[in-house]
Order: sequence, then structure tokens, then C-alpha cells
Amino acid sequence: MYAARRYLMCPPAHFRVTYSINPWMDPGKPVDLPLAVAQWEVLRDRYRALGHTVEELAPDPGLPDMVYAANGATVVDGRVLGARFAHPERVAEAAAHRAWYRAHGFGEIREPDHVNEGEGDFAVTASWLLAGRGFRSSPLSHPEAQEFFGRPVIGLDLVDPRYYHLDTALCVLDDGSDSEVMYYPPAFSPGSRAVLAGLFPDAILASEADALALGLNAVSDGHHVLLPQAATGLFDPLRERGYEPVPVDLTELLKGGGSVKCCTAELRA
Repeated sequence: MYAARRYLMCPPAHFRVTYSINPWMDPGKPVDLPLAVAQWEVLRDRYRALGHTVEELAPDPGLPDMVYAANGATVVDGRVLGARFAHPERVAEAAAHRAWYRAHGFGEIREPDHVNEGEGDFAVTASWLLAGRGFRSSPLSHPEAQEFFGRPVIGLDLVDPRYYHLDTALCVLDDGSDSEVMYYPPAFSPGSRAVLAGLFPDAILASEADALALGLNAVSDGHHVLLPQAATGLFDPLRERGYEPVPVDLTELLKGGGSVKCCTAELRA
């Protein structure tokens, strides 16, 4: 059900592509920083125009990937499970995120023992945590999250390096239920596809073209779905389910391997 949300975002003031791990991330293609900032501001302002609150995390000149704020922590019922990054280029971001949560009144904050990259690999439904593994987050982070949040964690194996985080291959459309998602089946192992089909028999299944456009790297408030504007094949299926697609151009941020969801952490108080 649609309700006002609270999000955390970090301006791309120092954003650049620093290393290459997937087809979108090419250090040989320089980022147009003014355009990246302008695209980010459009996304931020769209959230606010829809009635949501956006908090801003100050960027650090030495941490150019901080714009992907979703990776810094997972928040459920006001409890914060911090991140532990897989790649050295991002390790210091975790402490910056924990410091922000401490300074803004979040009292229960856990520094994790095992690698997890926040909402990159944890997706929240009404009752569960869907948890990706295979390229970034450790399988050991799943029982750690279950113990901390007291929610069942359902592990899903990612097998295509183009979809290195769960949030590149799956989007929860209504976190007030356990039934509304969209995802790209070939990103997952056969067993995980069977689990997803059993849990979500009526899910929207993305085409390869829409998945490659990072159309599943989207944010839904239960009614509006903000997603990359190139993922046009998802618009009609979303409308048929009663959702309103809100296309956004984040082509400069895509050069770093992320889009709408990567830039947005949800503060679930």
C-alpha cells in the first residue's frame, strides 16, 4: 500500500568509475560529473514530489562510490545491519554509513562479521528477507541477518556476473505483502528460480533487454515504481498490476553499475 517513505541518498559529488567488474562499468568511459549530479538531483526531487522524505549523506572525496547509498546498510524496524564490503575500494564506506545512522538517532546498529553489501543483496518483504549470494555478499551473512532482525532469510544464488547484486535482478514491489515482486529468472540458479516461482507465482518476469537496462534496479513505494527509463518493457506489466511506473534517466550513474535502487537506501523506522 502506498505510504510516504524515508530514504537516504548520497550526492555524486566525487563520483567516477574506479574499477571494472561488469559490462556497465568501464573506467575508459569517463563520467560526465555535472550530468551525473543533475540526474541524481532529478531522482531526489522525484521522491520529494511524491511526498517522500530524502535524507542526504555527505559524500567523501576519497570514496567515489558512496553515491550507491543502498549498499551501506539494511534497515528493518529501525534496526541497522551495517555493511562489510567485498572490494577494497569501498571498505571505508561502511564506517561512514554507521556514523550517519548513529548521528541520526538509530540506536541499534550492528557492525557485521561477514561480507554483505546492504540492500544490494537484502530485499525486504512483509515477513522475509530475500538475500542474494554468489558475487558479493557471503552466504554467512544470511544467518547473521536472520539472527539480528528476527526474520526468515531466504537465500538466492546469483549465477550471471552481470547481475552481481540481488537488486540488479529482483525488485520488491510491495513490502507490505509477501507476494509482489518482479525479477529476471536467468540471473538465478535453477534451484533459486524454483524457490522464486514457488514464492511468487504471479511475479512480473523481466525480459533480457529490460534486465540489461537495469530495469529491476528500481524502487517502489507500493504504488509508484521509479525505474530506469530504458526499461520500457516493464511499464505496461506494472500498470496492469496497478502500479505507476516513473521513468528516470540515470545513464551516467549506470556507468558505475547502478541505477535507481543503488542510489537509494530505505530508512524503515
